[in-house]
Amino acid sequence: MATISTALRHFKEPSKEQLTHTFFSIPPALDGTLDKSEEVEGMEINAVLSLGEAVEDSYAGKLHIMSPFLAFASLDRKSVRFTIPLSTIRRVERLNARAGIYALSLLTWHGMKLVVQLTSLRPTADLFCSLLKDALKLELQRGQMKLVKSFVKTCYSEVLVSNSSSAPENEREDGSLDDQIPNSEEITYHGGLGLKFKFPGDPKKLRETSKIKLWTTYLKTHGRNLTLLRYPQYTRLVQVGLPNRLRGEMWEVLSGSIYLRFANPGYYERLLEEHKGTTSTSTEDIEKDLHRSLPEYAGYQSEVGINSLRRVLQAYSFKNPELGYCQAMNILAAAILIYMSEEQAFWLLEILCDRLLPGYYAPSMHGTMLDQRVFESLVQRCLPMIHEHFQEVDVQLSVASLPWFLSLYINSMPMVFALRIVDCFFCMGPKVLFQSHHSTLFPAILKINGEKLLQIQDDGGFLNLMRDYFASLGESAHPDSPDPRARAITNFQELLLVSFREFSIIHSIESFAKRSAIRNLRTFGRFTKEQVGFVYDALYKAMCLVPPPPTSAPPPTLFTTGDGSEEKPETRIELKTFRHLLSEVATWARDEKIVMNGFQQRIDREVAEHEFIDRLFYFWDVGCRGALSFQDIVLGLDGVMFNDLMENIEWFFNLHDKNKDGYLTKDEVLVLSESLLFIFRFEVGDAYLGAVSRFMTNAFEYGDALLPRPEPKEGEDGERASSPPPIESNQPYLNLATFRMVVLADEILESFFETDLRNSFKLVPLPEMELPISSTGLLGDIWSSIATDTNKKMFNMFTDEIGKTIGRHQVIHRPSIGRYTTLEEPKARESLLTPSMRKSASKSSLKSSAAASTSTVSTAVGDAAPRPASSASSLTVNVPSPAQLASAKSALGSVPESGSLSAMPMMKAARDAALMERTPFAIDNAQDGDEDEDDFFDDDEEDDQVLDEVDAFLEAHDSGLTEADKKVAQDLLKAEPVK
Repeated sequence: MATISTALRHFKEPSKEQLTHTFFSIPPALDGTLDKSEEVEGMEINAVLSLGEAVEDSYAGKLHIMSPFLAFASLDRKSVRFTIPLSTIRRVERLNARAGIYALSLLTWHGMKLVVQLTSLRPTADLFCSLLKDALKLELQRGQMKLVKSFVKTCYSEVLVSNSSSAPENEREDGSLDDQIPNSEEITYHGGLGLKFKFPGDPKKLRETSKIKLWTTYLKTHGRNLTLLRYPQYTRLVQVGLPNRLRGEMWEVLSGSIYLRFANPGYYERLLEEHKGTTSTSTEDIEKDLHRSLPEYAGYQSEVGINSLRRVLQAYSFKNPELGYCQAMNILAAAILIYMSEEQAFWLLEILCDRLLPGYYAPSMHGTMLDQRVFESLVQRCLPMIHEHFQEVDVQLSVASLPWFLSLYINSMPMVFALRIVDCFFCMGPKVLFQSHHSTLFPAILKINGEKLLQIQDDGGFLNLMRDYFASLGESAHPDSPDPRARAITNFQELLLVSFREFSIIHSIESFAKRSAIRNLRTFGRFTKEQVGFVYDALYKAMCLVPPPPTSAPPPTLFTTGDGSEEKPETRIELKTFRHLLSEVATWARDEKIVMNGFQQRIDREVAEHEFIDRLFYFWDVGCRGALSFQDIVLGLDGVMFNDLMENIEWFFNLHDKNKDGYLTKDEVLVLSESLLFIFRFEVGDAYLGAVSRFMTNAFEYGDALLPRPEPKEGEDGERASSPPPIESNQPYLNLATFRMVVLADEILESFFETDLRNSFKLVPLPEMELPISSTGLLGDIWSSIATDTNKKMFNMFTDEIGKTIGRHQVIHRPSIGRYTTLEEPKARESLLTPSMRKSASKSSLKSSAAASTSTVSTAVGDAAPRPASSASSLTVNVPSPAQLASAKSALGSVPESGSLSAMPMMKAARDAALMERTPFAIDNAQDGDEDEDDFFDDDEEDDQVLDEVDAFLEAHDSGLTEADKKVAQDLLKAEPVK
């Protein structure tokens, strides 16, 4: 615990620049590599990237200059991404496009043409182009452009693409070289020990030929090595597994270590030469572990492999003497060297230890221990039954998980499968590296073996079970199935499917927690499973914004796991969190305002606070606990969203019947009227105000008429007393039948209870990532490019004040119901009550002035929620023109309902890691299968089958462009350069 606390105490929040560099896999330059005084200032700009002639190849995003790199990411930050050294750009031309379009054509070293449309203002685009020009000149002066030709020759992808066949003549099917076949030209590309000692696994079973064909096609279109673009199909190809011969190069491209190797030619050899004969504690420890590094692989039974491993580990210890050498680093380096040259492995080890897995290979191993505690909390949250069983029998997850973490599973499962996990590790990017192999794969392993895990009684049984499972990963997951396709699914494929589907390697493990929460509900009521999922999303977002107090949520889970006989602890939200939840699902529980000030048009959204929301919270709290569970919320929403007219009238009546005696007191009638005014507070005109006014008149008149009259008193002329007796505060006043009659007497209230009330609850999927709302006007583009949340608020206040000064500031509230959008009141129906109750509110208010609609308009952003229209005469307002109202309605229609958040809790201290001893697996050895090669690779259908392996859990990727934007992007592909 002290180790983790020390690490957290010295933790510094990374800057925006550091996060951007990490996202694009841009490694930090070595000391003295670059002259900081000459470095060009960085900049980002909104842009649309086009590649090829297909419209689907155009994506909206942001283009970055981060000297010496040019980088791009699509709006969703996952569909398309690239990081290209500026030294690989051979030509930049301005395209001759139609007026208002600013576009550039970039030609890369490999002949790939990129068309970039700069969608910012002209001065911003000119500044970006100026910086790009300066950065390219600087790269030319440094001589980096001259180095590209010799560097790319070290990359196998050059050989793969340049040859008409899928492999050189002297290359075997598995990618290793056949020394007996002479090669016409010298091998210049880098490779690992696999070239000499073969690669692990059977190439036929691994479908190497199909993978090579698919990757060759992709690399020809989307660049290679230094100029590789990551389009959606790239992710699919990585997930089905990289070809053995291409794996090392792809690892260094995905991690960014290739940029270090390119920027520092000869550094590795010089480092070894300078420290030749040097000994230290690290070099002594390295010697002890050399022969324990994957000893079952043939390469490490030879001095060739041992010497390579020694040089790489020693070189890293010389470069980073503070860290030197730590346990498990030898396992990582040994696996890397099978696929990479020593120089490639050295730079990849640098990136792994310093950036991708910080604190893992340090003496304290604080990074591993911290991740272990986070993982244990996730098991407790997602697999509570297994967690409780392990606690009962005192089984420590760290016994198995820490070695898995340190070796990236290389030391725990057959290598051919572990390497597939490492492929995904690099593919996902640094932002989700932790999720890609710790938080998702391990829970999936536990879930698949759940029944067996509940039978173990000690750590030994746990380790034996895991060892047996890993040894069976190549076997059929359904050997007894009559369907041959089901029998062909291996245990490893099933493991990946569970990881991707239930634990979401790409996005977040929250999807599994969501499925578990839904599965453990006692009832869905009248909701579908999908609708319950939307409720969960809104609840989870509210809990992220306003977390429940610890007393309300002992374990961080949204569901129970018992069989009903014993209640399990579960998270319960309190009133403040409930307000945020309700604002996500009910239109009247939030205040949405369009603000126009002459400079910009934006949407401001606030959570509403009112006694009606508080009353609803306690109404749904049937257990009187002062907090709501997920089940309470589902049942509460079910009790109103599926009701018909009469059921909703009764629901609203019961909501305000505090003592549940079947009667409303006169005070409760007033509160009920205030609730209606709150719901209708932003409706256009005073039709709803008139309906509430008529309701109060009718309710009190009819309620008074139904009050019991006292017996007549003896008086002069025997006159009966005509005035009703005084009413006590708690005296029953209005019953349900009477309330129903009063509501049905008004067309607007009847319509509200019949359709509008349930329609005001909207269950919609939350977007995966809430994108910035587009701003229009003079400062719109600069705004979207440079404004932070703090600056945004300051900018809003500044422009609002200017707008007030020049008389251009207007605020329009979004109606909760929105049935009437003009200042006209519907005709009142004939009353169902007595003739004396047929009076309706005066319609003269609709003719006097538009100021009567103050329930929908206020004069400043900072104003509180408007008062009911009955007090509107005291306010001075500016009513927008019909054109402005139409514009406001259009803007509101494009606003996302809400965004999604994700959070990952940090848990307690870690235990020491267990010593790792790799179990040899027969499948690690290269084999010659009995199957005929034609059975595996006979036509293009096999290539499709390789991709089908992950189609079940891949999602569609949105380019972020409208049809008009796509048309412009395609036109630019045919545009000529400006002369």
